[in-house]
Amino acid sequence: QVRLMESGGGLVQAGGSLTLSCEASGTIASPNAMSWYRQVPGKERELVASAFSGGVKNYADSVKGRFTISRDSGWNTIYLQMNSLQPEDTAVYYCLFRPLQLSDEYWGQGTQVTVSF
Repeated sequence: QVRLMESGGGLVQAGGSLTLSCEASGTIASPNAMSWYRQVPGKERELVASAFSGGVKNYADSVKGRFTISRDSGWNTIYLQMNSLQPEDTAVYYCLFRPLQLSDEYWGQGTQVTVSF
């Protein structure tokens, strides 16, 4: 079982920055991927960025060059540095932990990010 604790959401003006964090605890199997997704009401949850335990990272086109995903040296905490935020980035952001050799996946509770004009 894996538990995820997210933090760092809030309200920011357009052009501002926020950093989200997600700490995983419990049985952390490797290899794994930790990701950030986001969702707005009425739309499907979409992938924002992923960081794999082997070091690979990928990003949605909409956030490339503005968002940076990173993992701490213990590989159980991920961060999402979000710069140049725009109102369309407003969403609930969710952390996902997924062991790559198992079918399990674990979601955080979500953290609200609101970007005002």
